[in-house]
Amino acid sequence: MQTAFHNAQIITNGETITGKAVLIANGKIAAILPDTDIPANAKRIDLNNAYLAPGLIDLQVYGSGGQLFSGAPSIEALHQMETDFLKQGTTGFLATAATNTNEVIERGILAGKAYAKQAIGNFLGLHIEGPYFNPKRKGAHPEEFIRKAALAEVKRWIEMGEGVIKMITLAPELQDEEVIDYLHSQGVIVSAGHTDASYEQASAFFDGRIKAATHLFNAMPQMHHRAPGIIPAIFEKQPYTSIVADGIHVSYPMIAMAKRQLGDKLFLITDAVTETNEGTHQHRLNGDHYVMNGTISGSALTMLKAIKNCVDKANISLPDAVNMASLYPARLAGLKDKGKIEAGYIADLLVFNNNFEVQHVVLNGELTSPR
Repeated sequence: MQTAFHNAQIITNGETITGKAVLIANGKIAAILPDTDIPANAKRIDLNNAYLAPGLIDLQVYGSGGQLFSGAPSIEALHQMETDFLKQGTTGFLATAATNTNEVIERGILAGKAYAKQAIGNFLGLHIEGPYFNPKRKGAHPEEFIRKAALAEVKRWIEMGEGVIKMITLAPELQDEEVIDYLHSQGVIVSAGHTDASYEQASAFFDGRIKAATHLFNAMPQMHHRAPGIIPAIFEKQPYTSIVADGIHVSYPMIAMAKRQLGDKLFLITDAVTETNEGTHQHRLNGDHYVMNGTISGSALTMLKAIKNCVDKANISLPDAVNMASLYPARLAGLKDKGKIEAGYIADLLVFNNNFEVQHVVLNGELTSPR
């Protein structure tokens, strides 16, 4: 059975297309064709001029619906995240394990490995954020667990995960070269974050093995005219760089500036948590963001809300803001058949209206969340 979405504003690869339909067959995008050329036997879904975009991809998110995976990792928490995020249009995400005891982190690795075998399809794996940070830039992460990486421990975690660990955020200036080399050899994305690196250090370590930087402007030294720090090095070396577009973690003028500097290397994450009073990470909702021990600790964003904020408040075009939430993170994560509406790509799609309200979500060609 073929399905055709028509009468839509199709957003893909930095442009908006009208007057055409997206034809889906066998879980993939079969073609983009004129509305008048839809096959007679295809099931037609009229989108009433709504936006049709690639499904959104969040590479850093900690929990949802009262289930904080980073604090109390479990299969149940991952299922809650999958179902909640799918309703929001996020068709791919990395569940993030934050700085904690070895026992909690390893429980998260085992839960991720087990859940991957039964996932709905939008769980992409794990992002381990910490504990290998610079304590000077710990943010809300508990300092008592922060330490330098040991190769034996890193190897144990990677081997334990059997491929479920996709990304690790650490402070590269404090790590031995053998740790970075090992992670790179295993295909794990190494991202610089919670770092106090100087401009010179950062210019040296963004060398191909460290492909990314985590939540730009947060938990890193700010630019100074005599001590530039890591931010100018990020702008010059242009690794893939995540940013939290809630106007609280980063102001909108700074998001706009970062976009001008980084172009297609700047991508959106939610950095979202959920309220909980258990475990090491006890987040409390403070209006429109979360705090822990008086420190900003996570956002209350969805990916679609982050797109809206970029459009409304940072002067970023809608097609490019969609790319920041789909195509660019897909490229970093090596997802070569996700992030675009193009023939041959997996049919992970989001339909939303002018008010940025979700209308439909498609995962692997299946309509999962009708209006």
